[in-house]
Amino acid sequence: MAATVIPTPQPVLLPVEGTSETFPVRRVYCVGRNYADHAIEMGHDPSREPPFYFQKNPDNLLPAGRDFPYPSLSSNVHYEVECVVVLKSGGSDIPASEALDHVWGYAVGIDMTRRDLQDGLKKMGRSWEGAKAFEFSAPVSPVVPASKIGHPSTGAIWLDVNGTRKQTGDLSQMIWKVPEVIAELSKLFTLAAGDVIMTGTPAGVGPIVRGDLIECGVDGVGTLSVKVA
Repeated sequence: MAATVIPTPQPVLLPVEGTSETFPVRRVYCVGRNYADHAIEMGHDPSREPPFYFQKNPDNLLPAGRDFPYPSLSSNVHYEVECVVVLKSGGSDIPASEALDHVWGYAVGIDMTRRDLQDGLKKMGRSWEGAKAFEFSAPVSPVVPASKIGHPSTGAIWLDVNGTRKQTGDLSQMIWKVPEVIAELSKLFTLAAGDVIMTGTPAGVGPIVRGDLIECGVDGVGTLSVKVA
């Protein structure tokens, strides 16, 4: 193998619940406005909107047990709890009926968003990377294999800030279900082992400040606790 001109970046590895094994990350995809009440909350009509996607970077993932550092250039950072899907295989134009065959497991994640930056980018018609793909913007719990928990399609998804419930919903309320999310995404990109998909958030998103404690979970998948530093 040819020598590299700079040190090779370290791979991004997520812990697997209850083991010493890790899940290697290739890409991170996110689904926008995939719960009807959140779409309405953000000023959109969920009955007319096809799924759309944006990306975070693999090294934006923040494994459980580490504080979330409040980012610079923003004074209005919001939490968005999500069910996270991780893939063991992929392809293009995957039928929805076969999509779950590509899923290795699930986790709980938070799509941290610089809402003030995002609002400004929307007004200018620009992409969202500055608001979404910043350092440590995706806290995530250890991954749980589907072989252990199956493929949850119902179950509460919730988030508390300092012990007060802020978000609550059910996986069944997704506009586009996990098999459809994978199928539609595979029309745009060639999916592969190591891909991570954040599947959207219910209503109730809101701001955090330094010192806050965020606790969230997806029934049947797990929980995640993050302190804002």
